[in-house]
Amino acid sequence: MDISKLHSYLRSVTLLKERVPAFSEYPFNLPAVSALDELEFHPKVTYIVGENGMGKSTVLEAIAAALGFNPEGGTRNFNFATRESHSELYQYLRTVRGVRKPKDGFFFRAESYYNVATEVDALQAFGSYGGKSLHDQSHGESFFATFMNRFSGHGLYIMDEPEAALSPFRQMALLRRIHDLVHEHSQFIIATHSPIIMAYPDACIYKLTPEGIETCQLEETDHYMITKEFINNREAMLRELLSDDD
Repeated sequence: MDISKLHSYLRSVTLLKERVPAFSEYPFNLPAVSALDELEFHPKVTYIVGENGMGKSTVLEAIAAALGFNPEGGTRNFNFATRESHSELYQYLRTVRGVRKPKDGFFFRAESYYNVATEVDALQAFGSYGGKSLHDQSHGESFFATFMNRFSGHGLYIMDEPEAALSPFRQMALLRRIHDLVHEHSQFIIATHSPIIMAYPDACIYKLTPEGIETCQLEETDHYMITKEFINNREAMLRELLSDDD
């Protein structure tokens, strides 16, 4: 991969395979983990995509934890834990960081966002999130309040399924927000199922499969191909999906 790393905050992560206790045990038995050697990150946007169960969230969580982020999400200053459910994978990752250090950073994960919002309220820190409690907004509005207000630029932002509460229109708005922050010297690592969000130009896409990890283009992802096929051939696909035949 020919990627200039001059502006990367995080250049790569490597799995220290010689230290792994057993590849037959979780999380090392996940295809994406057992096949992991080194992941290089684009200085702008890197996507991690794949079917459910391939290990996207596990890998992303481990990267965030290895960098010092709270495994449940938030900034490096968040140290709450509602449930110790993260894997030990982060202990077996070596991170290679860039010369410059980010001035901002956030680990956003849709699954535990409620816990982050609760911690923001407990710290009376919602001034940095738009001035309103995240719990006093709809799920999608509170997501977007974080993207628009807490993400301030010159940062490293790790995001796990940010589209979970967003309409297609809001997903396009998030894509624009990512673009603006990239121009403010930010770097993104995003796990997503949304072909809208994974459409940022000049990005790297890693596809996790049962065979391991490979790079691909947007048009080569299942997310893009299935969505396109459904939109272009909706009636035929519905007939096939809803057929009573075995």
